[in-house]
This record gives sequence, structure tokens and C-alpha cells, in this order.
Amino acid sequence: MTVERALRMIAGVVILASLALGYWVSEYWYLFTAFVGLNLFQSAFTNWCPMMVVLRALKLPEPGCSTKAGNHA
Repeated sequence: MTVERALRMIAGVVILASLALGYWVSEYWYLFTAFVGLNLFQSAFTNWCPMMVVLRALKLPEPGCSTKAGNHA
């Protein structure tokens, strides 16, 4: 799994979880949903997200750096 795929997966899980928490626990959780959405929006322009720092520290490969057989250019 690459950094970008992991980032999308984590963002999706966090958004779904915060929506559920907003529905069942407190409406204030919707603010967290908005925060994640704004982070995704700004990362579209800057190509930077705080979670990417964490994922790179975990040594996830960057897109296009796969070493699987058959993926050589």
C-alpha cells in the first residue's frame, strides 16, 4: 500500500467515523468531519497533508515506487 492509498483510506475511515459520532454522540463531531474535508481540499493544491508525514515515517512506499514483478518500466 502506498502513501496516497493509505491516506485516502484513513481519510475515509475518519470521515465515516466522525459522521457516525456526530449522529449518535454529539453534533460537534461534524466539526471534525469538516476539518478533515478542509485538509483534503488544501492538500489538493499543496500536495501536503499532516498524515503524509506519519505515513512516510512508517516507511510506506511512494506511488510509482513499486518493486513487484511486472511493474518495471
